[in-house]
Amino acid sequence: MEDTENLIRGIQKGLLKWYRFKRNSKVLYIGDESDALAELIFEENLILVSVNCEQLYEKSWQQSWLSLFDYIVCIEKLEQEAVLENLLEIFHILLKPSGTLLLGMNNRIGLRYFCGDRDPYTGRNFDGVENYRRAYMREEDDFRGRTYAKQEIEAMLESSHFIHHKFYSVLTDLNNPSLIYAEDYLPNEDLSNRIFPTYNYPDTVFLEEETLYGTLIANGMFHAMANAYLIECPLNGKFSDVLHVTSSMERGPKNALLTVIRENGSVEKHAVSETGKERLKQLVKHNEDLKQHGIAVVDAEIKDGIYVMPYMDAETGQLYLKRLLYTDRQRFLNEMDKFRDLILQSSEIAESDGENGIILQKGYLDMVPLNSFYIDGKFVFYDQEFCEEYYPADAIIMRIIATFYSGNAEFRKIMPETVLFERYGLNKNRENLQRMEWDFLVKLRNEEPLRIYHERLRRNVEIINVNRQRMNYSENEYQRIFTDIFKNINGRKLILFGSGRFAQRFIVMYGRYYPITAVVDNSEGRWGQEVEGILIQSPKMLKDLQKDNYKVIVCIKNYLSVIKQLEEMGIKNYAVYDSGKSYAISRPAAASDPERKNSEQKKYHIGYVAGVFDMFHVGHVNILRRAKEQCDYLIVGVVPDELAYRQKNKYPVIPCDDRVEVLKSCRYTDLVEALPVDYGGIRDAYKLFQFDCMFSGDDHGDNIGWQADQEFLRRNGADIVFFPYTEKVSSTKLKVQLEQRQEEKEEEKKDADFMFTQGNL
Repeated sequence: MEDTENLIRGIQKGLLKWYRFKRNSKVLYIGDESDALAELIFEENLILVSVNCEQLYEKSWQQSWLSLFDYIVCIEKLEQEAVLENLLEIFHILLKPSGTLLLGMNNRIGLRYFCGDRDPYTGRNFDGVENYRRAYMREEDDFRGRTYAKQEIEAMLESSHFIHHKFYSVLTDLNNPSLIYAEDYLPNEDLSNRIFPTYNYPDTVFLEEETLYGTLIANGMFHAMANAYLIECPLNGKFSDVLHVTSSMERGPKNALLTVIRENGSVEKHAVSETGKERLKQLVKHNEDLKQHGIAVVDAEIKDGIYVMPYMDAETGQLYLKRLLYTDRQRFLNEMDKFRDLILQSSEIAESDGENGIILQKGYLDMVPLNSFYIDGKFVFYDQEFCEEYYPADAIIMRIIATFYSGNAEFRKIMPETVLFERYGLNKNRENLQRMEWDFLVKLRNEEPLRIYHERLRRNVEIINVNRQRMNYSENEYQRIFTDIFKNINGRKLILFGSGRFAQRFIVMYGRYYPITAVVDNSEGRWGQEVEGILIQSPKMLKDLQKDNYKVIVCIKNYLSVIKQLEEMGIKNYAVYDSGKSYAISRPAAASDPERKNSEQKKYHIGYVAGVFDMFHVGHVNILRRAKEQCDYLIVGVVPDELAYRQKNKYPVIPCDDRVEVLKSCRYTDLVEALPVDYGGIRDAYKLFQFDCMFSGDDHGDNIGWQADQEFLRRNGADIVFFPYTEKVSSTKLKVQLEQRQEEKEEEKKDADFMFTQGNL
């Protein structure tokens, strides 16, 4: 597994890793020499001088370095100055006549802020969009920084004698630069598949940013609303010839590549390390192999260690198929069939059976519309980096569908993916095929080591939905429909509207507290089936019930049409279930404890402990006792048999129901429940129980998933406390002892049998 800190620093280096610094140049870096970009400058064998802004204003320092620098690199520092022009003029005198200033600046009208992100300096929404008219209004408001729009930056540069400047739009931001576009170049691909937006404060975001770029491009607003800019300011007017850069630095040194498009019509792929150059050689081999199988590919060669191919002024396969989906669905299906046939043509078939389908000798995992052009009626492929031997063709076909629909929710309204799953016979092994695609991406993008980093910066789709809901309702309406969903439920029948994944989750999570009378669904094909043992019926059955006798919980992601339907039926007592939210549920009060009346107030009100608790022993008692000492009400979540098997590859000795009963009899527990098999994780437990603190007997060391769950709890205001295990005893040790004792008994029996046969007994 890649080191997380180095991966993050590598991502940051992508901002300038592609830039051609002149050899033996002297570079002034504004910031700390331990910064990732300062490290990059050092790695490029350039002469590095790092300095903070305060030093730059010292006249003696300026005189010492007058006109000595080939480059000045200043990222996000200039916008923290009260008067930018003063610092820009200092930069000007420090540069050689042939020198270049490289500035990194945030855009105050960047798309991220219109999507709900907070300003990086004021920590509030829309301050930059409003040009800070509500910020820094009082004398006591200390200036900490502000962002500027493109035209404002241009004016400041020109007034400070930087008359030559070239803007590069940076997505997603200066610290996560995956895509860089020169100001006279526009994307010719579907960015909804390419961008994973990052934010200063993702919890306030209410729009899916990646879906908006197509409209900005079509209306000439792409560069004006870029989230950030890298600005090249050469005093002699000689700019870089780069038009576009795609960075995959998150993959780590071995796999990371930089794709660079130049003005001369060439496209280059650069390995970021020596080990990465082997991947470039593999690209050439893959091209040759595909050509031998009759697959059209973009010709390429390696020159001076760089993979070079011509720039293709053509529509990508993704955009071509997208256009067909909107205009001619039958032709879309025909072209998807052709694409599927190309996968089958790309390699010899190793085997074919009913269980796994066709197995290709070589499976090219990136043969997807996103990595192709549509030229003269043919799909022409490029960037075929990844090849797996003896790989299921169906897994690649599943990936074709997944990448096509990714980030394009509107496609599903026209034609759901299920149509293609059925067309290509993928439903039988669908879950496994989807898992293969996800496993490939998780490993490639280093999602696991970067998990905590991404959770801090990327918005959560569930939170976006909640934020959108809040904006469309009054405070009272929102509280009634989306927050207090169990209000006015006592004495009424509970009916779920919807029978899919949301309904299943609701039943598993809350069905034990609020018995569900019926499930209704608009899909006639589901009537008569069951979800978690409950019959699915037509919504018409609601008309036969007294409206005051039931409450409807809508368990559908796109709930608006159902709400309208209920309103038209005269049903007002309804609520909407959101799988991403926590809901307060009624619980029995904690058992009375005479000693508690005279004791000090405990640190936590509701505590939570989860575990298998197999072969209940003194170690378990110690954890529960210590937890109860710190909370008023202790909830214990018992891991069910099936989930325990998934986690440890073996079943508990004691069945789940019996383990629950044993724990209920323990004086330290107030509520004991078996956790749902598919929703038994820490996050689901928090949503269900809303505890103040989770107590655990083990911090799981450096497990990334465990660390991410800890971050989740702390973001939501819950603590986590670790207790040391009672080392002399554990369920595992008890099992080993039992097994050893059983073996001893068997040996004793064998000895006794032997002695009996010998006539000694």
